[in-house]
Amino acid sequence: MTITIDNAAAMSTQAERDIQAQAFWVIAPGRGELREETIIAPTSSEVRVKASYSGISRGTESLVFRGDVPESEFQRMRAPFQSGDFPGPLKYGYASVGRVIDGSPSMIDKRVFCLFPHQSCYTVPERAVIALPNAVPTGRAVLAANMETALNGLWDSAASAGDRISVVGGGVVGALLAWLAGQLPGTEVTLIDTNPTRQSLADALGVQFARPDEAIGGQDVVVHTSASAAGLNTALHLAGDEARVVEMSWYGKTWPPVALGEAFHARRLQLISSQVGQLPALRRPRWDYRRRLSKAIALLVDPALDVLISGESPLGDLPALMPRLSEGPSDILCHRICYAD
Repeated sequence: MTITIDNAAAMSTQAERDIQAQAFWVIAPGRGELREETIIAPTSSEVRVKASYSGISRGTESLVFRGDVPESEFQRMRAPFQSGDFPGPLKYGYASVGRVIDGSPSMIDKRVFCLFPHQSCYTVPERAVIALPNAVPTGRAVLAANMETALNGLWDSAASAGDRISVVGGGVVGALLAWLAGQLPGTEVTLIDTNPTRQSLADALGVQFARPDEAIGGQDVVVHTSASAAGLNTALHLAGDEARVVEMSWYGKTWPPVALGEAFHARRLQLISSQVGQLPALRRPRWDYRRRLSKAIALLVDPALDVLISGESPLGDLPALMPRLSEGPSDILCHRICYAD
């Protein structure tokens, strides 16, 4: 093939605009590494983003890292910008915040959120990023995907003003859902966890706290987020007659024993699932995924939510750090990955 001088010049210019980035890959269950990737220059409908932070969604990402995604869910569990396939090698994640460095002039220098894995720089369609409101700090915006999950869970719970609401499981999603429920007028919200240090978390978020053996029953709504059989059975025990119990945990390959005997049927409890991959039926005519994510980002204006960031590490530490995070020390909430300027 003959390349004209003009075409050769264009290819040279394109190559000059391509840059190198680092990305975290799960290369096999329990093992990760950083890989170099070439990030191509954006087209007229794309933007290139330099990452500032990314957040680790510990529940899901731990299952992915350990290779605990069941084969039946390989397609449904794909992240929007996942590379590779389960169980690995694959690049997984969905909580990146950064600054647009290339693209349409109207987007340059905007701070944006994107459902992208842990990577220092990337090119995506412009429609895949959402600009951060001025009132939402860049570092706090890594909570956006978890806030979106919590918002969807609150919708599925049908919680309303004045309700007694318990959230079993004081991880990031559970804490965010408790905080959201606490914004409803007149609600009595209790965050329930086996870890007594979650008392300070509940205090910071303006809700009550209880250990499972101290929690009060007769609740109007109970949401379970602990990803444990004990937590789910606690949730069922705390629900009042004909109350709704929302299961937000995802267990991967594990089958938890659930107490559906005894008085479960006599008390006519409602046990329903909530998963962020689908909008609740009553909202689908008016809401789409972009509107929901935009609202989740806008909800991150409260400085009290900074309590959910429990640690921070550079990207270079992630291969050694992820095995420890995936085993689930009970004091870790959202661990933030930071990228050098």
